[in-house]
Amino acid sequence: MTEQTFTPALGRFAPTRFYDAVITLTRERLWRALTVAHIAPRPDDLIVDVGCGTGSLSLLLARVEPRARIVGVDPDAEVLATAQRKAAAAGAPVRWLTGMGDALPELVGTGAADTVVSSLVLHQCPMAVKRSVLAAMYEALRPGGKVVVADYGLQRTALMRFGFRGVQLADGRADTQPNADGVLPELLSAGGFREVREAEVIATVTGSISIYVARRD
Repeated sequence: MTEQTFTPALGRFAPTRFYDAVITLTRERLWRALTVAHIAPRPDDLIVDVGCGTGSLSLLLARVEPRARIVGVDPDAEVLATAQRKAAAAGAPVRWLTGMGDALPELVGTGAADTVVSSLVLHQCPMAVKRSVLAAMYEALRPGGKVVVADYGLQRTALMRFGFRGVQLADGRADTQPNADGVLPELLSAGGFREVREAEVIATVTGSISIYVARRD
């Protein structure tokens, strides 16, 4: 992949500068808190936030466990600039790296991370990219390391499928429909992860967001 191939944070919906305001429609505080609970950061853990966007999840992790080593990775210079400003204002020592999700081993090292997390990224990616990003996450994790994915998953009800149409308008149906059909657990298992489970399902006006947890062998 090249840095020109990523989908902007809000897709076709709105300029990136509006991301933090728009994302509140997804019950952001709830699913981010649940994501952090499933990460369960510990002192000295290396936690890599793939597609960190404006840094909200990375900063929450740093606030919950200041002694953890948090790294935010994103290909979009504009959102990373926002993340850096937010981190400076909060005094959070997050390390920010510019790069694509499938370059994770080169960015942080093979087998280096205790936990890799991704939120609202994979639904924007073509199937081949979903697979390559998950493969890179697997390679970047230490043996026994954890992956936590918070993203749009199986849309189980007519109401959730209706809400998810707005996401599909912004990010394109071809890339988003596999998520809505529940493909992520299958992709995690095919990528070598074990103990794959859907730990949470959060209903929002934009469709349901699932939190998936799995481990590397």
